[in-house]
Amino acid sequence: MSNRLTAVGVGIAAALVLAACGGDDDSTASGDTGDGGGDRPQIALVSKGFQHQFWQAVRDGAEQAGEEFDVEVSFEGPDSESEVAQQIDMLQAAIDRDPDALGFAALDSQAATPLMDEAASRDIPVIAFDSGVESDVPLTTAATDNRAAAALAAEKMVELIGGEGQVALVVHDQTSVTGVERRDGFVEYIEENAPDVEIVDIQYGGGDHLESTNLATAIIQGNPDLAGIYGANEGSAIGVVNAVNELGMAGEIVIVGFDSGQAQIEAIRSGVMAGAITQNPVGIGYETVRAAVMALDGEELPETIDTGFFWYDATNIDDEEIQAVLYE
Repeated sequence: MSNRLTAVGVGIAAALVLAACGGDDDSTASGDTGDGGGDRPQIALVSKGFQHQFWQAVRDGAEQAGEEFDVEVSFEGPDSESEVAQQIDMLQAAIDRDPDALGFAALDSQAATPLMDEAASRDIPVIAFDSGVESDVPLTTAATDNRAAAALAAEKMVELIGGEGQVALVVHDQTSVTGVERRDGFVEYIEENAPDVEIVDIQYGGGDHLESTNLATAIIQGNPDLAGIYGANEGSAIGVVNAVNELGMAGEIVIVGFDSGQAQIEAIRSGVMAGAITQNPVGIGYETVRAAVMALDGEELPETIDTGFFWYDATNIDDEEIQAVLYE
């Protein structure tokens, strides 16, 4: 399986790496949700949250596209990736502002379906990003091919544990498309390609560091022969790292992660984590806004926009193409 990143995504990420790594807003929701763009088209983006650096990088890409295409972009998200009800309230409020276009990254792929229908009834074009929604309303989805990316994570895990042993998963959730696909892509690869690798447990920590730490600790203590753990997003992966460090088992269990962020980068540099999948969050934000502009211009959109992914570890973390898509 080869590493994949769209050409446009590479260019965007390389140009914006400084912005992606230097987000200056640590709040849990963007303060820019108003209509300060005058006659410019209004594009409202509702994300999954702000507690992870990933979302700040997505925002950076969206804002860059807003400047390039001369549209006003608002960007907001709930306090955490477990706050489905809060996200739905934000989505309703965004629709009520009657934007020219809407971008949405669903925490729960089913919960937002009625609001997708409402947006359609108001003739608001919808672009899904990062995670799809169970609705025919979104015109396209700008996202990582999460199933393929998770399969690459599984492939690396199998290599790192020598093709045999017990592994476990800590996943952020089982309600979003990203959670399901990052779980299933990993599991399916193991089942189809690694007969001597046994998956002993799958737990869901909501992407929360503390909850994921507790779950990983319990998994390790309950499976003394465990060879590796896969953390399916930034919060899950750091929870696994924390558990291994707290148990004094760094280097004894192979950790494979997903996403980036300063803590994962440090864990890989120190050798606690073997490696991780990085997405192209700047590209996700950029492509979401670009797709919205295309929709407003009446242009045809593909069913999906693959924004790409890479495997990174201590051997390539300083390579230019990897540095361009890491978000700290």
